[in-house]
Amino acid sequence: MPAITTRGLSKTYRVADKKPGLLGTLRHFIKRRHREIEAVKVVDLDIAPGEVVGFLGPNGAGKTTTLKMLTGLVHPTAGEVSVLGHEPFKRRPELLKQITLVMGNKQQMIWDLPPMDSLHVNAAVYGVPDDEAMRRVKVFAEMLGLDEELTQPVRKLSLGQRMKCELVAALLHHPKVLFLDEPTLGLDLNAQTAVRQFLKQYNEEQQASILLTSHYMADITALCERVVVIHEGAILYDGSLDGVIERFAPLREVKLDLGGHADDAVLRRFGEVEVNDGRSARLLVQRQTLTETVGRVLAELDVEDLTVTDPPIEDVIARLFASGDGKAEQGTTDAHG
Repeated sequence: MPAITTRGLSKTYRVADKKPGLLGTLRHFIKRRHREIEAVKVVDLDIAPGEVVGFLGPNGAGKTTTLKMLTGLVHPTAGEVSVLGHEPFKRRPELLKQITLVMGNKQQMIWDLPPMDSLHVNAAVYGVPDDEAMRRVKVFAEMLGLDEELTQPVRKLSLGQRMKCELVAALLHHPKVLFLDEPTLGLDLNAQTAVRQFLKQYNEEQQASILLTSHYMADITALCERVVVIHEGAILYDGSLDGVIERFAPLREVKLDLGGHADDAVLRRFGEVEVNDGRSARLLVQRQTLTETVGRVLAELDVEDLTVTDPPIEDVIARLFASGDGKAEQGTTDAHG
């Protein structure tokens, strides 16, 4: 049985449609006008127990609204949703004790108190005995490299230290489903790495399902084998991370180390020039003509070394967003779709 299931999940907001200025305000006061915004159109998902899924999309695509519906913070306009066999918007304690939501731009810690005080409160709320709660805090603190930070006021901690403490608080009750919305937002590289390692270890030890949104592709590539891409409220792609490249990146990246100078005009005969400093270059070449093009490059240019790779996943995702919903039907034909 999937840990998370949705069918036809959608959310439409009814918002006031007021014209600017004093006249617009008066007219709106006398006769209110409204318009509807489809934040989420149709989302069908199945996430298995222990599965880590990257949830990707540009700003305004519907990611956070979907997470809020899955956690019961927002009631769907239409469709069905089940998390661990429960309807989230009913907010039953049996479900709330098994899920957690971490948002990188929000905090649950009390600003002027040490994190340990907030952890005691969370343990009491979730009914975790004191001795067991402290054992879990010790384990998590070791995994995240926390020590005296737990006894200092939250306001004195760095952003990375606060986020680590937030994760301890969010996972203290050992939830089976984690909804993570930008958990590494604004963190430095060391803190990002520590958070990723912590989440990976927690997933392996607890077999928890994780739905992760992030603008840092390193989060996705480090933790997720499957990705779901949402665009304008609808799923554009649902499948393997490697499949994103195979399906939506018709280009391969050819890196050249040249024995002599080659200007852009020469290199453009072989593909799209990404970088060219005179002695090394990077080209984008159509997959279907790759073998022929590489042969021509070797024959016509003074090449000391040549490497063919897939373009960076960040570039692939950017192209995927730019493609709009025109490929939505193609993208959701994956086995998960």
